[in-house]
Amino acid sequence: MTVQDIIDALHDLQDPEKVTFKQKKFGIAAHNSLGIYHKELKIMAKDIGQNSDLAIELFETNIYEARLLCSKLFKPKDLTEELMEKWVVTFENWEICDSFCMGVFAKSKLPVPKIFEWSERKPEFEKRASFATMAALCMADKKAGNDQFDQFFPLITRAATDDRLYVKKAVNWALRNIGKRNIDLHQAAVEVAEDILKMENKAAKWIAKDALREFQKDGLRMSDYPRAQYRP
Repeated sequence: MTVQDIIDALHDLQDPEKVTFKQKKFGIAAHNSLGIYHKELKIMAKDIGQNSDLAIELFETNIYEARLLCSKLFKPKDLTEELMEKWVVTFENWEICDSFCMGVFAKSKLPVPKIFEWSERKPEFEKRASFATMAALCMADKKAGNDQFDQFFPLITRAATDDRLYVKKAVNWALRNIGKRNIDLHQAAVEVAEDILKMENKAAKWIAKDALREFQKDGLRMSDYPRAQYRP
């Protein structure tokens, strides 16, 4: 299947009403959007199959849904720092940010340095990319030891006072996911959340309260990664 074949298929699925609905219902505002739901793109991606060269060509079309497809077709092993930087600066909403963070960045060999670097970025979705990748890494890397995730707590604490909606939600997401990775990180995450709760900041208190609420649920399920350590 060629890029033109895919673009033609995307245009066949376009629905301007969905563009408006996604913006009003989910806060997904995007330039050059055709109005196609994520589930439809997922079906297309499965039919096409992974192809990094094709994915890059799709990204260059500047069609929003083609860029979402890129995140589904690109092979994480082919990722470069240059591509990460090229893509992250284009993120304009949480949907495309999270699609790349979860589908590509966290599954590559390159996420940790960028997590640190992007955590200090000013643009909302570049900064969100740091914490969305952090959250996704908790599931993507099943073998890493606790030290990889312990080093993220200061980043979470520092960003907890950022009151922008899509930053604070990602910070909260990262804290909760680290806290559900295993029993040791759970305890550490609870302590971090309790420290954040003491901050005189509305965003910080929301992040901490929401995380602690989940951590205190009966029957909270944890992943127990790395399994070699937590499961005989």
